Amino acid sequence: MQYKLAFVGFGNVARALARLLVRKQAVLDKEYGITFSITGIATGKHGFAVNTAGLDIQKALTLVESGGSITSLSTAKVQDSLAVIRQSQAQVMFENSPVNHTTGQPAIGHIHAALEAGMHAITANKGTVVHGYRDLTELAKSKGKKFYFESTVLGGSPVFSVFREAMPAAELLSFRGILNSTTNIILSRMEKGETFDQAVKYCQSIGVAETDPSADVDGWDAAIKVAALVTVLMDIPYLPQQVDRRGIRDIKPEKIAQAKAEGKRYKLVCSAEREGEKVSAQVKPELVSVPDPLYGMEDSTTGAAFRTDVLGDYSIIESEREGMVAGPEPTAYGLFADFINAVKSRDK
Repeated sequence: MQYKLAFVGFGNVARALARLLVRKQAVLDKEYGITFSITGIATGKHGFAVNTAGLDIQKALTLVESGGSITSLSTAKVQDSLAVIRQSQAQVMFENSPVNHTTGQPAIGHIHAALEAGMHAITANKGTVVHGYRDLTELAKSKGKKFYFESTVLGGSPVFSVFREAMPAAELLSFRGILNSTTNIILSRMEKGETFDQAVKYCQSIGVAETDPSADVDGWDAAIKVAALVTVLMDIPYLPQQVDRRGIRDIKPEKIAQAKAEGKRYKLVCSAEREGEKVSAQVKPELVSVPDPLYGMEDSTTGAAFRTDVLGDYSIIESEREGMVAGPEPTAYGLFADFINAVKSRDK
């Protein structure tokens, strides 16, 4: 079946997704009977474009990455993201606008508009989950569509889908892990002798940190991921502001060196524990030693151990393959997998 796709947000992750879709085009057709065209793109800095016959994605990528505007590719007059959604005639919308930790907007509005227009809505935007999970899930169900968000936590590694499909009726009691790859890269590179600023610049150069890295280094990205896991997997609405949060700015090189001399490492540890209908959650730098499973999680490696009422600790770890540079590709794959799973659901 042919699917028209709309992109809201066309940053590093969305562009990696576009490239992945093109690379996997033959596999999608052969294995799943899926073909596609991209009919709408909305960007924050490079304009808006709609062409229901299909946009030239390679031209769009080239224009954006050279700092140009994609407006010349459009066959319709569109001046905002909602217009792109409504005029693209898409069946699937990928929402990847910047995260708003406080309200989840405008991403929630984008998801809402897409679902109302009869589209599956897929996102890597954590704000939509912590601020809109129940309402958007109910809206999607009422429209016979899917609201999927696997990429919001642990990139492309399946977390939400594992609990949804493979662990029915399991009650999540607690979890502990490393959920932010950027801070893990920074701490690992400082361990090897780089300054904090040098490590941050490296993360920016490979596309895993924004120009303003505060969301990562001050712990907000980790906190909103903790809130998303609690909200969905514990079924208790939780906001990042409720997480006891501290970032890594105070971890100076001398602290790193002292910890290394003692055979320990600093990690930005995320955890949450449920007691009845109450949850206590933390994001804090911790000193970990060799017996701790987090000790060996270096560079861009992320993961967590989940404890349920029916199993012991169930761990999910995502580490970079040898020779592979950390970047937005794992998150893009999570969006890609959600796309396949969402459209396959029509047959169920």
